[in-house]
Amino acid sequence: MVTAIGGFCHIIFHLDGRGIGAFLLVPFQMSVLGYVSPSVSATNLVFNLVAIPGGIWHYARVKRMDWNLAWTIAIGTLPGLLIGWWLRVHWLLDSRTFKLFVGVILFGLAIRLLWNKSNPATGVLGVSVSSNDRRMTSISLMALVIGVIGGAYGIGGGSIMAPVLIAVFGLPVFEVAGAALLGTFLTSVVGVALYQFLPAPLGINTRPDWALGILFGLGGVVGMYVGARMQKSFSRRALELGISTVLVLVAGGYVVEYVLDATH
Repeated sequence: MVTAIGGFCHIIFHLDGRGIGAFLLVPFQMSVLGYVSPSVSATNLVFNLVAIPGGIWHYARVKRMDWNLAWTIAIGTLPGLLIGWWLRVHWLLDSRTFKLFVGVILFGLAIRLLWNKSNPATGVLGVSVSSNDRRMTSISLMALVIGVIGGAYGIGGGSIMAPVLIAVFGLPVFEVAGAALLGTFLTSVVGVALYQFLPAPLGINTRPDWALGILFGLGGVVGMYVGARMQKSFSRRALELGISTVLVLVAGGYVVEYVLDATH
């Protein structure tokens, strides 16, 4: 079942083209597996280490990788990862607080999807970003903030940057997809190392569950190819509405749970 869930989330990633599916693994681990310690964030990053390399190779092979954008995402995100790690193991240590945090992130993603004004997958690769120094600086600053969120959530910076680059900076999916994958992979490597080796509060487990993360990732490898083949069979807007509904329901459940616990 674990491998199948990993595959499903990666199918959503490739159907949607913006990395939203990867956000669903953390709620599954918390709500279904009862896995709520900081280790869950690290385990989610392990999924990226296993599931993403094949996608990176694909985009590089077909020359759809904007290397400058990918390195901008990765380098900008890395300092924020350390801050995100600290927040996760100290400020977001309580499971109720972390669920509220996850709920807010998921609700924000749902709103963005419902308000979507996606750009078509067209344009000349590398021109819209790499030749614009001011835009690259803005992306780097945004990546720093997103690194904090990604480090605490356990999603990797690129997965959050993909929707932002499309919705805020107006970049086409064609240019963003490969760079977001590479950025996510690089930041996930560093994120896993932070959770694995940095000291945590006494009695708190922050190290990833490698077996669980690898099983998720193996499913993700299969899901990547299935999602790529199914992409043309689904209406983009119908997919956005369906994913948004799921995100709102999960987010609403976490917020209600937090409020009910706080009032007792």
